[in-house]
Order: sequence, then C-alpha cells, then structure tokens
Amino acid sequence: MALGFDKALGIHPHALSLRMDRTQLLAGNLANVDTPGYRARDIDYKAVLQQTESALRQGISKPGMAAESLYRVPYQPSKDGNTVELSVEQTAFAENAMDFQTSLTFLNIKLRGLQQAIEGR
Repeated sequence: MALGFDKALGIHPHALSLRMDRTQLLAGNLANVDTPGYRARDIDYKAVLQQTESALRQGISKPGMAAESLYRVPYQPSKDGNTVELSVEQTAFAENAMDFQTSLTFLNIKLRGLQQAIEGR
C-alpha cells in the first residue's frame, strides 16, 4: 500500500504556506503605515485552515486554499484614511512569525518520522 506525501504530512505544508501568505500581507501593512488611504489587510487564518482541513478529510489531495484577504477595521480611524495601526500590525506580525516557526517545527517532525520509517529505525 503506497502512502503519499500529502497523507503523510497532513495539514502542515498547507499551514506553512498560509503563514507565508499572511506574512506578506502583514509586511505590506507595515510598509504602508504612513501611506494615505491605505487599508490594512489580513487573512482569516483559522477559517481558511478549517476549510483546508475539511477538504483533506474528504480526500481532496490538493485543496484550493482560498486565502481571501480581508480589510482590518481600525480601533482609531485616521484623518488620511489609512487604517494601519502600527502596534496592531507589529503584534500580528510577531505572532504570525512565532506560529510560522511552530508550523515549520511540526513539518520537520513529520519529515524526520518519515525518514526514520524509510531507514527502518
């Protein structure tokens, strides 16, 4: 019985890819903190990951991760229309970076387990 990498690695490669996408969005928000009219964007990570996990359970090997970027509602609107709040974005970026490392660690553990199984240990 053949075991594909998709089944062996589970949700972890998808989670890592989604974290990379979110990192790009958050970095864009930080880069545009002083751009008039810029609207901060983010991904609903949990919702997209749940959709992906559900698709994987249904046997779809390569689920389409529709990571729709949503606009963030600011706590304090600015006069120039920019919705980026530096402290909120920095916190989200740091949290996402830690979660990225966690996802990478899980993926490494899975790969190490596969390597040990192949080597017969």
